[in-house]
Amino acid sequence: MKKKFQMPSSFSILFLIIALMALMTWIIPAGQYEKNESGNLISGTYHEVEPNKQGLYEVMMAPVYGMLGKDTTLVQSNGEEIQVHTNGAIQVSFFILMVGGFLGVVSETGALDIGIASVVKKHKGKEKRLIPILMILFALGGTTYGMAEETMAFYPLLIPVMLVVGFDTITAVAIILIGSQIGCLASTVNPFSTGVASDVANIGIAEGMGVRIVFFVVMLAIAIPYVYRYASKVEKDPSASLVFQDREKNLEFFQLKATDTNLTKVQKKVLRIFAFTFVIMVIALVPWSSDSFHVTIFEELNASLTSLPVIGTIFGHSLALGDWYFPEITMLFLMMAILVGFVSKMDEKRFIEVFMQGVADLLKVSLICAIARGIQVIMNDGLITATILHFGEESLANLPSSVFITLTYLFYLPLSFLIPSTSGLAGATIGIMAPLGEFAGVSKHLVITAFQSASGILNLLSPTSGIVMGALALGHVDLTTWWKFIGKLALMILLATIGILVLATILV
Repeated sequence: MKKKFQMPSSFSILFLIIALMALMTWIIPAGQYEKNESGNLISGTYHEVEPNKQGLYEVMMAPVYGMLGKDTTLVQSNGEEIQVHTNGAIQVSFFILMVGGFLGVVSETGALDIGIASVVKKHKGKEKRLIPILMILFALGGTTYGMAEETMAFYPLLIPVMLVVGFDTITAVAIILIGSQIGCLASTVNPFSTGVASDVANIGIAEGMGVRIVFFVVMLAIAIPYVYRYASKVEKDPSASLVFQDREKNLEFFQLKATDTNLTKVQKKVLRIFAFTFVIMVIALVPWSSDSFHVTIFEELNASLTSLPVIGTIFGHSLALGDWYFPEITMLFLMMAILVGFVSKMDEKRFIEVFMQGVADLLKVSLICAIARGIQVIMNDGLITATILHFGEESLANLPSSVFITLTYLFYLPLSFLIPSTSGLAGATIGIMAPLGEFAGVSKHLVITAFQSASGILNLLSPTSGIVMGALALGHVDLTTWWKFIGKLALMILLATIGILVLATILV
């Protein structure tokens, strides 16, 4: 029997790209740019140099250096040697693992599941109100910590409720899937897209926050009415449902089961800690004392605390909120995981078990970051990064920034299909696309916004996305039926995204 073609995993695709880039070092001329004191490339200074071809050894070492980082020695045209450092993914990868551990401990308490269930119960008889409320909640999860696979637990809870009150399975799937993925599409501090991409581009995760908040609001303003209108249409006329032929079968299968929806005192505390953790992360990553904000209150508060006799010693050499980066927010999630364990009176053995289960759930993502970063290692060591940038510089020299950002967004749509992992895609491409954007007068953070917007829209409809296929399987919805439902919304999001990106190149 002939085997059906299966799309390779993200790991295989990234390794193939590493091998392809190594082959390119044998074909593409080697070259480099002069750099200024800040380490930024100087436009117009490209020149060819002796090639440094990459072989099998370098291909296999690339993921290792992709995790740990690598220094490459380059010789300037004046004979001066400079060190070029390719950032390793170790800080990002370890942070991702700690987020996984934190989510594992929070999930063990049942606070998130019962929290959503209690919201559903509170609006019994007024279920249509749940559509905007739940979509906003799921979107907040997506924009802050990349809520995706975690949503799978909510489908069995929400689908029976939506069916009983007169909606259909598509409505339930749309609330969760569109809500969470709109959040990921308009990521503000999502560590798996914005965080990884910002690290690769060597900029702060808070850069471009204003534009991304606008994205978040606009995309929700488009998505919520779209789902609400469909649900209202089905409520008035059940035959208007795209899955009407399966309604009786679905009602029989998704029988509403009694679920405990009462949050305990402990679970309420856990939810407060959960929310507080992400609030602190956002505040800590915004550069308050920079020229953009001129806010010094956090520096002054930190200086006051650390100068106190006893309390200062306890706080140690802590950094002020606004000066934090991956090491500090990694510490934050580790500390909050321990606090959740303490508040929920989880015994030490169980705490370690669920923490490590959470770490294991995100191990794949952390390794993808390293392998993706290996692509940049090969290109830098093979001295072809500058040559590719030079080609881009010449090609884009006469392109308006609005055209560049539009092409960047369109470029990322097929790439997101091939590499569904946002972390992997960011590591594989941002190192090239962000500097190219600067040549065209486009800020690095806008390139990142274009990347995550394209990746986000694919995570609403791509068959290569495990999130999409898992959600549709749980909701008993065919992929073609889902496309029929979401097609107009996807087009609206695409046009709105291009509009915001073009406007941002003019205003930012």
